[in-house]
Amino acid sequence: MKQDSSVKEQSLNPQPSVRSKSQPAAADVLDERLLAALHAAGEKKAIDPVVLDLREIASFTDYFLIVSGANERQVQAISDEVYEQLKKSGQAAARVEGYKTAEWILLDFGDFVVHVFEQKARKFYDLERLWRESKRVELPPEFTTDSASSLRRES
Repeated sequence: MKQDSSVKEQSLNPQPSVRSKSQPAAADVLDERLLAALHAAGEKKAIDPVVLDLREIASFTDYFLIVSGANERQVQAISDEVYEQLKKSGQAAARVEGYKTAEWILLDFGDFVVHVFEQKARKFYDLERLWRESKRVELPPEFTTDSASSLRRES
C-alpha cells in the first residue's frame, strides 16, 4: 500500500528530467524517413516544425513531428506531400486520420507520427504542452526558419 502512495505522489510531483528544455536532443538521432517527412512538410511551407522525442515516455511511437498550415488547404497539401514522399521511398503510412476536416491530420508511420494542424487547432490541442515530458529535438538549420513563413512575409 505504501508503494502505491509513493507512485501516486511521484505522478503528482514529477522530478525534473535529466535533460532540461534548454538542452534539446540532437537531430542526429533522427532517421532518414523522419528527415524526409520534415523536408516534405517544408516543401509545402509548413509553419513551426517541432520534433518531440517520446522514446523514454511512450511505447506506441518514438517521435512526433508537429507542423502547422495556415488553412485547411495547406494542411491537406502538407499531409499529401509527406504521405507521397514517404510512400515513394517505400514507407507508406499505416494510418491517416482527419483528412476530410483538415483541422488536425495524423499520419502514423509506426515509429513516428506526423501531426499536421491548422494553426488555431494546434494552439487549442497544444501537443507540445501535453507531451512536455518529452525531449524536443533540435532541428537542422534548414528546418528552423522563422515561424513566420515566407507566405506570411509576402502579405
